[in-house]
Amino acid sequence: MFKTRRQLEVEGKLNIPPHSVYSTAMTAIAKDKIDSVSLYHSDVYYVRAALEKHTGFVIPLPRVEKAMKAEGWNKR
Repeated sequence: MFKTRRQLEVEGKLNIPPHSVYSTAMTAIAKDKIDSVSLYHSDVYYVRAALEKHTGFVIPLPRVEKAMKAEGWNKR
């Protein structure tokens, strides 16, 4: 189910959703439609980095955000 950073790189999936919003955001900026992109709070990236450090797996951003909200996190 979850994959390591290396596995995602080999499959070419590391820089595409749900693991990254970079390509989507850059395309939206080029088309002047940045408001149409759902960007994640920086806390989500920090938690995902900690999870990767402790488990070795890259967890998709939506899953991390959903788990954080289930635990009571909210954007302040």
